[in-house]
Amino acid sequence: MVRAAAKAYYRFILLIFNCLLTFGPYFCFDMPSVLQQQFQGNLTCLNSTETNRTTDCVEGLGMTPQQYNLLYAIYAWTNAVVVILSGFFIDKLGSGVGIILFSILIVLGSATFALGSHFKGTCYLLPLMFIGRLLFGSSNGSLIIAQDRIIAFWFKGKELSLAFGLQLTCSRLGSVLNFFLTSSIERNFGIQWTLWGGMLLCVLSFVFTIVVSVLDKVGTKQLGLDAVLLEDSKKVRFQDIRYLSLRYWLLVVTIMFFYNGIFPFVADASKFIQDKYSGYSQQEASYIAGAIYDASLLLFSVAGILVDYVGLRAVIALISAVLTLPVFALLAFTFVPPLVSTIWLGVTYSFAAASLWPSVFLVVPQANIGIALGLATTVQMIGSGLCNLIVGQLLGNQSRSLKIPVWHWQRVMIFLLANIISCVIASIFLNIVDKQEGGALNKTTKRSEAVQEETQEPSETSPLLREQ
Repeated sequence: MVRAAAKAYYRFILLIFNCLLTFGPYFCFDMPSVLQQQFQGNLTCLNSTETNRTTDCVEGLGMTPQQYNLLYAIYAWTNAVVVILSGFFIDKLGSGVGIILFSILIVLGSATFALGSHFKGTCYLLPLMFIGRLLFGSSNGSLIIAQDRIIAFWFKGKELSLAFGLQLTCSRLGSVLNFFLTSSIERNFGIQWTLWGGMLLCVLSFVFTIVVSVLDKVGTKQLGLDAVLLEDSKKVRFQDIRYLSLRYWLLVVTIMFFYNGIFPFVADASKFIQDKYSGYSQQEASYIAGAIYDASLLLFSVAGILVDYVGLRAVIALISAVLTLPVFALLAFTFVPPLVSTIWLGVTYSFAAASLWPSVFLVVPQANIGIALGLATTVQMIGSGLCNLIVGQLLGNQSRSLKIPVWHWQRVMIFLLANIISCVIASIFLNIVDKQEGGALNKTTKRSEAVQEETQEPSETSPLLREQ
């Protein structure tokens, strides 16, 4: 009993540090969303009248809406290309090596991005900032895969959704603090030093990766599982992709369409709120946009506990998608206060994430989790990148000094609504196929554990993962 308790204690200590790995990267990821006015602002307002300076002219980096949305598209597409290979790399060499390598690249990417902001008005601005987002995108998604793989190793079969929910909670804390603090920091220190501050948070996250890597290596060695994991890694082949089930691919498509509605909206939400709804300052609009992450910050852990307790993961995913449909309808066709929609979206997002991503661990063998997560992230990022480009096209190429017409925003919301409708359709097929293949995703909790114990491979870490 004492030994089992010690294992549980060690698992949760490791979980605490593992949750902190992506705090800095998540803070940095949506900094452009909060600072969209500055990214799309005029290079100078010196020749404007006093009235124009206070109402129409915002001094910034001079990007068009299309160039701004390309920052998100580059991140998504780079992520999509790299994570397949990085998932295979993590399965072969281990999560500890992966998190250190990818954290270093995140620091380099955020530093290059911040450096680019010093070259406004020159031909170096866009290349440097795009390279920074490229490096950031090539590593952030890969870091999350390694982070998820560590959770799957230590918590599969026990408190899986809870552990995943706690991880998302800490990550989204970075996003929430970004929406609350970045605007004020920019007013006091300027956009350049604000971006450098984000880079320092990524450095702090790198320190946590070293701690997690050591704890993971020491823990597996003390349990006598390091040799087993090394042997399993030798068996991993990239060709194993062809053995992934239809249920897995439907799960991936469901994830993609749901996130197609979330991330492109967050990227432009602050500007949308200011353009459509009167009376909101930049800081107030960023607070309202950030309410999506505020709600998810509070609910991820609760949603994880409920999903672990109830089971029925595919059903919960379907319900979450259906309940998301009214959000974009409200944003497109009504003037209901935007805070209602963003909080609503945060609630459904929490339950969708808590049910969808941990489900990957239940339909894929332990040895291939890195590849499976890499593929899932690739598909998600390809979808998000395409959506960011489409949103940029729908908004047009006006400069930041001009208010984007409301009917342009309405087209964007209809497009995002279409993605959620597609998510509903995909999740319906996911439930049908899951039932045909044994219903592991929709088993109640006790039955789910029984299925896992029956199908678990001898090389998996069953004594570690089940003991308390």
